[in-house]
Amino acid sequence: VQLQASGGGVVQAGGSLRLSCAASGRIFSNNGMGWFRQTPGKERELVAGISWNGGITSYADAVKGRFTISRDRAKNTVYLRMNSLKPEDTAVYYCVADRRAMCCGSPQSWGQGTQVTVSS
Repeated sequence: VQLQASGGGVVQAGGSLRLSCAASGRIFSNNGMGWFRQTPGKERELVAGISWNGGITSYADAVKGRFTISRDRAKNTVYLRMNSLKPEDTAVYYCVADRRAMCCGSPQSWGQGTQVTVSS
């Protein structure tokens, strides 16, 4: 699976962004998908995951209630809607395809990353 992330940018605190991740190549519809983020000097952290059919989602505590992950299997695309953004959400965001039906215990493919910057 090849992944292409987009939608990052600069936004003021309290604003919103929607990230997209378009998948191509081998089977996408059977993979759990997710989003990670990373800031300089820190490990990559899981933000949100979604099951192969979209029926199960999970979120990091830091983003619960503010971020929503979804997928459109017909478009081979997974989304991350980010509301009420905070400066601490600033990071490079990576989409990931998992080997299993639910993300993200066994990452298989990574997107190239998209920068999100939240100004205070």
